[in-house]
Amino acid sequence: MTDAELAAHLAEFAGRLLITVRDAATFGAKALGKAGDATANQFLVHALREQRPDDGLLSEEEKDNFDRLAFSRTWIVDPVDGTREYGEQRADWAVHVGLAIDGVASVGAVALPGAADGAGIVLRTDVLREVPPAPGVLRMVVSRTRPAHEAVTIADKIGAELVPMGSAGAKAMAVILGDADIYLHSGGQFEWDSCAPVAVALAHGLHCSRIDGSPLIYNQSDTYMPDLLICRPEHAAMLLGEIALLHRG
Repeated sequence: MTDAELAAHLAEFAGRLLITVRDAATFGAKALGKAGDATANQFLVHALREQRPDDGLLSEEEKDNFDRLAFSRTWIVDPVDGTREYGEQRADWAVHVGLAIDGVASVGAVALPGAADGAGIVLRTDVLREVPPAPGVLRMVVSRTRPAHEAVTIADKIGAELVPMGSAGAKAMAVILGDADIYLHSGGQFEWDSCAPVAVALAHGLHCSRIDGSPLIYNQSDTYMPDLLICRPEHAAMLLGEIALLHRG
């Protein structure tokens, strides 16, 4: 398999495992999230070490030993992005399998196992969808529990509708699927929250950057990533300008 095929294969099957764990109906919401994280993580980590033994690896659910910093190719995975949503049996959670090459989110897949009425879908860097045109009123996805101040303020300034949603992967993929137009986040994330979604978004021609317009860089010693902007390219300059004005004000 190519890297993209492997990413999609693993994301899809990890999603199936997570559905199986959920359908066992033996866990409460919090315990379900922990069980799902552990199960999907073991599958993804062992599979990647088997299939790509010469690459680095970073997973949210694994202790970081920093050996990955010596590799130009590092797989960055989030076994369950949106653990709360998964535990609550919502649809807006995801599985992320991304590959950063020389710090750039280059290859990846995002599985949305609860999407399409539970049938699930996988968005990937090697099989592209046509991004629907923007509507008259732009829509901005925000956290359903902690909407970022910048996002709410910018949405009000440009007249965009707020669309509350769970996981970072679900938010990013909503722009590709035509359910939203802007994903602006400034509440802090980690590399595994955005590597695969950014790779998929870039492959689909979307703009992806920090909110100051600088590039998103992966496989760093500090995995914290303060902010990001994913949007249609035609809206990027306008949004970055509004963000800059907000910070100057």
